[in-house]
Amino acid sequence: MFKVLLPIFLSLYTVTNLNSQNKIWDETEAEKTERLSWWTNDRFGMFIHWGTYSLAGRHEWVKKHERIPDEDYQKYFEHFNPDLYNPTEWAKMAKEAGMKYAVITSKHHEGFTLFDSKYTDYKATNTPYGKDALKEWVDAFRAAGLKIGFYYSLIDWHHPEYTIDRVHPQSATTDVEYRKLNEGRDMVVYRQYLKDQVTEILTNYGKIDILWLDYSFPGKNGKDRDDWGSVELMKLVRRLQPGVIVNDRADLKEYAGGWDFTTPEQFKVAEWPTYEGKKIPWETCQTFSGSWGYYRDEHTWKDNKQLLVLLIESVSKGGNLLLNVGPTGRGTIDKRAQLALEQMGDWMRVNGRSIYGCTAAPPAFKVPDHALLTYNAKTNRLYVHLLDYPLQNFTLNNMKEQVKYAQFLHDGSEIKITAPKGHWIKQELGAGDINLNLPVNKPDVEIPVIELFLH
Repeated sequence: MFKVLLPIFLSLYTVTNLNSQNKIWDETEAEKTERLSWWTNDRFGMFIHWGTYSLAGRHEWVKKHERIPDEDYQKYFEHFNPDLYNPTEWAKMAKEAGMKYAVITSKHHEGFTLFDSKYTDYKATNTPYGKDALKEWVDAFRAAGLKIGFYYSLIDWHHPEYTIDRVHPQSATTDVEYRKLNEGRDMVVYRQYLKDQVTEILTNYGKIDILWLDYSFPGKNGKDRDDWGSVELMKLVRRLQPGVIVNDRADLKEYAGGWDFTTPEQFKVAEWPTYEGKKIPWETCQTFSGSWGYYRDEHTWKDNKQLLVLLIESVSKGGNLLLNVGPTGRGTIDKRAQLALEQMGDWMRVNGRSIYGCTAAPPAFKVPDHALLTYNAKTNRLYVHLLDYPLQNFTLNNMKEQVKYAQFLHDGSEIKITAPKGHWIKQELGAGDINLNLPVNKPDVEIPVIELFLH
């Protein structure tokens, strides 16, 4: 009998043991939903990539792309002096654009820290600027009523103990070359450095709302959770800031408590992302142009409509948009980014109700052609975003029993629900359809929004 039951006991033990090993902390689904509720309500945030690469002015990966050695890259550190840096102005721009939170690079891959770390000399306080730029930023954005987040790079191209890998500026082509390059380097020392600096940013600046850890790249000459010590690092994060929201780039996807949201980068998702068959919290991070850091000569900038569609489409699929600015070496926001933020702000001021607190529309509502839908469950209102403005008659299928009133959101003006109008028109509505009689002239907003009050 014992021999028969032994495999079952061993199987149960293995499952239990694996479950305990893959749990970083205990939290119910309801508790997680509540912890993320402010973020899923706010929907729109600002990403900020800023470091010594801003002086190069040609992409935040310039050290890797151009394979610049440390001694040549040092000039950017020695000349870092953002004398025009005014984070209060940055916060004002973010808020006027309709953004509700912001995430800044406390340290990017180059290894330079905007904060006054005890564990490195490669920091803002040792540059000609001489101040803790992160503290100034935190104070300004908090004062503006914005939630704050820190990006912290797991990768470090400056630390002497960080082993050379395939994304490092000194990356090699053969295993022999990698072994030679990494002689004397010790990731054990670097893992402690990670913990020490993450401890600093999570204890020295008060309550932190979001933490971005970036990023794992498993495989040949890459790095995964074991290289970073991700499990212990995340346990540290949860202990220091139990309310913080954490992204999913530390290679802990299968660990309970190892991540909170997924992060599709620089593309629009086809549908609400899932994990193990369940819809998950998500946020797409996007740039105005082709670079995260300041890039003086980069000109592939998205126009206002493209940016608004990014935001609306993200919300229409249950997600957030984190839109990036790359400040200059003097601490100013690029004029092109300022204009883009102002234009988005003009739209958000009158149409933000279709974004904040909204999510994907219930599947019962058919999406009209050339439009996007968002829905607010609390107010029971459906929002139709007209990407291409129709000519006068606009049919909504199978909504006759749901819609009791329609108006343009930007000015609150009524849109009449009528039979289709026009000379010789023979259009017949389906039994459950309604027709909205729109003005011929498109309203003076980039993307008009129809607000439908539902029964």
